[in-house]
Amino acid sequence: MVVSNNEINKTVAIVGTDAIAEAMRQIDPDVVAAYPITPQTAIVETFAQMVADGQVNTNYVPVESEHSAMSAAIGAAAAGARVMTATSSQGLALMWELLYIASGLRLPIVMPNVNRALSAPINIHCDHSDSMGARDTGWIQLFSENAQEAYDNTIQAMRIAEHSDVLLPVMILLDGFIISHAIDRMELLDDATVRKFVGTYKPEDSLLNASQPVTYGAFDGLYGYYFEFKRQQEEAMRNSIKVIREVGQEYGAISGRPYDLFESVGLDDAEFVIIALGSAAGTVRSEVECLRESGMPIGMIKLRVFRPFPAQELVAALAGKKAVAVLDRSDTFAANMGGPVFIELRSALYEVEKKPLLVNYVYGLGGRDLSVELVNKAANELAGIAQSGQVKQRVNYLGLRE
Repeated sequence: MVVSNNEINKTVAIVGTDAIAEAMRQIDPDVVAAYPITPQTAIVETFAQMVADGQVNTNYVPVESEHSAMSAAIGAAAAGARVMTATSSQGLALMWELLYIASGLRLPIVMPNVNRALSAPINIHCDHSDSMGARDTGWIQLFSENAQEAYDNTIQAMRIAEHSDVLLPVMILLDGFIISHAIDRMELLDDATVRKFVGTYKPEDSLLNASQPVTYGAFDGLYGYYFEFKRQQEEAMRNSIKVIREVGQEYGAISGRPYDLFESVGLDDAEFVIIALGSAAGTVRSEVECLRESGMPIGMIKLRVFRPFPAQELVAALAGKKAVAVLDRSDTFAANMGGPVFIELRSALYEVEKKPLLVNYVYGLGGRDLSVELVNKAANELAGIAQSGQVKQRVNYLGLRE
């Protein structure tokens, strides 16, 4: 579905990939270089049609691989263009070396990634192994619960990436097929509102600025300043916490949908908490609300921002809780240490004197459904941990066939 009128907050029924393409059309980037891969293909197909139909002024570059897509995006961004691309799974993996280059050169490229399992065995359905594998490449990562959030995150990502205190690439994550190919009810902003919100990109440096020549990708080995470059990059990632929150509040003022690092349900009076991210948050929220109505003192946190990991903010939110269950849709194969979110949170809580008991549930690999019954099982086990004060098994596999 393509929407091209200027009606404010138009309510539509739309699939996640079209929601992303619509956000891209409204942003009107200078360059989009992309290669199709399931389940991301529909994003670039729809956007390419928009370009062909004259609905957007973007220079669309149909490259021969995802490696080339990111290469072209890096070149265009270094030349001062506003740049976007999109990928998924093996495509993200093929970009691997270039992800570090994009972030190391401080290029504000925005890239939706439709989460899909990595082979082998071959699987085209959802888990988070692709983006979690790229968690330390220097990209900001924003997770989406549904098509509305995928759309909203894409628009906000451009402002976050291009902020002078950040200048880092941003990855928008949406669960493959569950969000990308499911029809969702959502609201679209009008074109003028989005264009005003993202503004005009005015890079401080550009390869095409002959009056102020700069160098991108210079050799900096042996006794150069590589270390200092990386320290500055880390500082930019820290700065992004504040920027993400400010942009999220500003976006709320124009849309009625404010965003933060995470959102919570029943956290004030909860004794134990489930943490989830992505589309699973909807299922968890539904069951948590039912359990609270029955008297169970449970709450939830839906994590939106994984990179930078909001460690201090989560520690503060979990103060006084007895137990916390972290749901991970990927595994680290790290000698039974658990999934990526669990490991990050466990590290964040390490120096807290009175910390909640932590348990990890790895779920949904390769697209396996997370049912309400499975959430209920985890919630009841978490209640038992909170009551007994003991964790019998730190890492669990939720929904695994016997």
